[in-house]
Amino acid sequence: MSYGGPEVLDLVEVPVPVPAADQVVVRVKAAGVNPVDWKLYSGSFHAIDDKYKDEAGVSADALPRIGLECAGIVTAVGEELSGVSVGEEVIVYPVTGAYADYVVAGAGSLVSKPNAVDWPVAGALMLTGTTAAHTLHAAAVQPGDLVLIHGGSGGVGLMAVQLAVDLGATVIATASEANHELLRRLGATPVAYGPGLIDRVRAAAPEGIDAALDLIGTEEALDTSLELVGNPDRIASIAGGPRRIEEGIKVIGNQPGADLGTEVRAAARPELIAKLVEGRLRVIIAGTYPLDEAAEAHRVGIGGHAPGKLILLP
Repeated sequence: MSYGGPEVLDLVEVPVPVPAADQVVVRVKAAGVNPVDWKLYSGSFHAIDDKYKDEAGVSADALPRIGLECAGIVTAVGEELSGVSVGEEVIVYPVTGAYADYVVAGAGSLVSKPNAVDWPVAGALMLTGTTAAHTLHAAAVQPGDLVLIHGGSGGVGLMAVQLAVDLGATVIATASEANHELLRRLGATPVAYGPGLIDRVRAAAPEGIDAALDLIGTEEALDTSLELVGNPDRIASIAGGPRRIEEGIKVIGNQPGADLGTEVRAAARPELIAKLVEGRLRVIIAGTYPLDEAAEAHRVGIGGHAPGKLILLP
């Protein structure tokens, strides 16, 4: 095995894990596919600071274990744990190595899965959902705000659009024209990205933009946000890079200079589930694949051929 593109992925047989005293083993029923997965095995994280490598699952002597979220059934419980039972249906996040039949996790990564939530939705809710909640928090989005969301039809973007609308904000979201109707159905006003974006956003929001979420990481998104919002404290980005740090943008995630938002993301988990059960939030699923077709799922994801999440079903 080596770093590279989806072609380096392979399915291998390993023993069923045994939990440590403070862990559980979960039989994976569905695992979410996320861009961070292919960034991990591409080798692109090798340039990050050593301080962040453990968080990103990168080490010098081993390839990263991919798959950072899943849902499944508890099959074994460590001797020191209470409040978790064999047979319990759970959502697991954060976790590593979720592209598997079985995964080991600590109790702090478990949230009970409601019966009303099916496996693919449960397995794909948390990473993008908590990231979206974190960006809204970082940009201090409030009811009545007019928010610009760059990359509105991406995995995080679709969650951020829905959470902002549910909060009572007005949303303008950038996306390719093929995804504009979906964004309208979710309550956003779509605009096409590309040359002239600032003018199109101004036309859609002549009263001005209060906050912006950069969920795509382009210079266009950064320039537009700075021009239209002005105050970098009201701009949050999931993309790193020195310019965003220098401009004072609220950068979040596992990268140098970024806010991990551990407490914010943990608090968001039960809220996401409640909104999902109440019908105030949807997980848009672009496609499902068996575990042995993970490479094909990644090719589709890297190509950006459809909005929403891709799911692996072990």
